Amino acid sequence: MANYPQLDNASGVWNLREVYDAVMGGYWPNANAIGLIFGGEAPSASTLIQKVNVVTTGDATAFGDLSAATQNSGGYGSFIRGVRTGGYSPSYQDTIDYVTFATEGNAADFGNLSQARASMGSTSNSTRGISGGGDNGPGVNTIDYATIASTGNATDFGDLTVARFAVDAASSPTRGVFGGGGTPTKQNVIDFVEISTTGNATDFGDLTSGRSGPAAASSSTRAVFCGGANGGSQTTIEFITISSQGNAVDFGDMLLARNSTRALSNSINAINAGFSSNAMDFIKIATGGTATDFGDLLVNVSTTGACSGAHGGLNDGYQGTRPLPFNEAGGDRGIVVCTDVSGTGDHRIGHISISSTGNEQDFGLNNAALALATSTGSNSSKTRLLITGGLSPSSPNPQINNISYIEIGTKGNSANFGNLVTATNSATQCSNNTRGLVGGGQTPSIANAIVYNTISSLGNSADFGDLTQARNDPSSTSSNTRAVFAGGRTPAEQNTIDFVTIATTGNATDFGDLTDDRRSFPGVSSGTRGVFGGGYDAPSFLNVMDYITIATTGNALDFGDLSVSRARLGAMSNSTRGVFAGGDNPTYQNVMDFITIASTGDATDFGDLITAARTFSSGSNGHGGLVG
Repeated sequence: MANYPQLDNASGVWNLREVYDAVMGGYWPNANAIGLIFGGEAPSASTLIQKVNVVTTGDATAFGDLSAATQNSGGYGSFIRGVRTGGYSPSYQDTIDYVTFATEGNAADFGNLSQARASMGSTSNSTRGISGGGDNGPGVNTIDYATIASTGNATDFGDLTVARFAVDAASSPTRGVFGGGGTPTKQNVIDFVEISTTGNATDFGDLTSGRSGPAAASSSTRAVFCGGANGGSQTTIEFITISSQGNAVDFGDMLLARNSTRALSNSINAINAGFSSNAMDFIKIATGGTATDFGDLLVNVSTTGACSGAHGGLNDGYQGTRPLPFNEAGGDRGIVVCTDVSGTGDHRIGHISISSTGNEQDFGLNNAALALATSTGSNSSKTRLLITGGLSPSSPNPQINNISYIEIGTKGNSANFGNLVTATNSATQCSNNTRGLVGGGQTPSIANAIVYNTISSLGNSADFGDLTQARNDPSSTSSNTRAVFAGGRTPAEQNTIDFVTIATTGNATDFGDLTDDRRSFPGVSSGTRGVFGGGYDAPSFLNVMDYITIATTGNALDFGDLSVSRARLGAMSNSTRGVFAGGDNPTYQNVMDFITIASTGDATDFGDLITAARTFSSGSNGHGGLVG
């Protein structure tokens, strides 16, 4: 679940932007900016748990004690709990114990690993912790996992690509990466797993050199590996981009050479501690460079375990200073279904990663029924995107009623889903995770009908109700409870906004007005805020963006400007960022630009479509209608 701040712990009046900054900046009470260092050799195995504030420089303090003295353990954390895994003293341990970050005190029993071992790599997302590799005499390739919110024994997950010990791990919210280790030969191997599934690890790439005992930390997009041993302890820091595959890149240096320690992060700072002194130093994960002094440990230790409650595996969609504490949608893939590319009727499907920038990549092809259609639409759940209606090149009845679909997580071609109630083009579409709605359009007369599909079940659409005003080329956006329809033409351009409650069939209700009359423009949303971008108000192409708060009725407000004035464009979003793609003005465009939905301002360059395109379908598996 989401990391909701405890609002009763801070006095005064705060707006949401200030709360976000305070939570993720680490100065909001109980903002989970806590890092814990478990046990270690000091000089014998220790029970001490040391606590640091991962954001604010300063010395460590005592948190409590482990259930047993240990060294060479692993550790992972959720927003709520810190977990210690395995270790050694005087024999290999299978113990898992846990603490609650908000309450200082001694660790409690959690369960047991599937195999007693030390020097493993442990990491997590907000729900599942995984531990890979380790030492129980020989190096092992075992990966096992536990559900952090419950207690119990770990379960087999799969195997690393190479059996090894003195390995460490870091994660994004979806992917765990394991780097380095010994067999006892020093290893440069990096491999990865998808945390939510089980199975064997896959080769990712290589560290810049083979070494055992590196310390790993991460933001939601980047992992750093610090130090390690190969002919002596190292100062090297290097990084990888977790969502891709490839070799690590040199990034900077720690102030001290270290190995067989663990690193901590809050997705912004990566902190390294201990080994040959009690000094701690840190770097900014986004920029690297030479580390800076952080403070001192309470007790100097080496061969520790560590975890935090704000690392990169917990902060899905992290953007700059404001990771997403309220995000529950989880998806980051934007889909482009181009059915009018430079007027050729190309029917390719492409995709982007919304939280990063870059050009569109190939996904597959739309099926034959919609291959040459234009003015289609789409709506999506967390797993599936529907492509509906449109215009075919045939006449005298060009409108079509086909619905096709793709599975967003798996690249490939679309397949047949069912049919609309009425053949329609130039309708607008939005959804929550259960229902997809199609509103307005042309049949060939201008329509006011709203129809819906249950996205998880193949079949034909059903009647939902009517818009307050018949219109084609409108826009829409949604929260997980409410769908909002905006603008369009009758045939004159309109500024109408109306809404429905997605779970309940019925007619739309007046919401307010756009800042401009317009048609042929898309909407994006965070679940709280909807933003509309671009469009056409004869004879002008527009770059205007305006926004609404979806839960409350009222007129739209100015947001900023697109980088290029254009209409008939597509849009995709996760619950923090919206991307506007393609369009015409009147020439076909390949530009993509993006906004941060919570912050007003002009759009910024994102990358390019594979081919300039307009009047195409688009969607994502992480938009605001899926939050909640």
